[in-house]
Amino acid sequence: MNYSRNDTMNTHEKGDWGEDLAVRYLLSKGYSVVCRKYRSRRGEIDCVAKDPDGTLVFLEVKSARTSKYGNPLTWVTIPKQKTMAKVAMQYMKEHKLSQTPCRFDVIGIIGEKIDHIKNAFMVNWF
Repeated sequence: MNYSRNDTMNTHEKGDWGEDLAVRYLLSKGYSVVCRKYRSRRGEIDCVAKDPDGTLVFLEVKSARTSKYGNPLTWVTIPKQKTMAKVAMQYMKEHKLSQTPCRFDVIGIIGEKIDHIKNAFMVNWF
């Protein structure tokens, strides 16, 4: 698979490119990928993974070729965080994981530079 990004990619291809790069990064850090592109009627989570310590991690991946429009890490807005929380809750309910520790991470990619923010935001479940 070619991991270089180019200007001829459409939006979905660019997103897939960033997610592929993020998954390779996670695997290199000892994570196991449980699911990619988990969808519910409420939205989508780019990746669900298990941290080597057993924590279930819901990940949003944002990527850009350059920093012209700012750091992709800042693109995970409050509304997106709320959507991720609702989708994550659905995932946990569907898979009977209500007692499993979890967190929300964001991976930002500029070019091929990867920044991984663990516990990027907190969720008040109640």
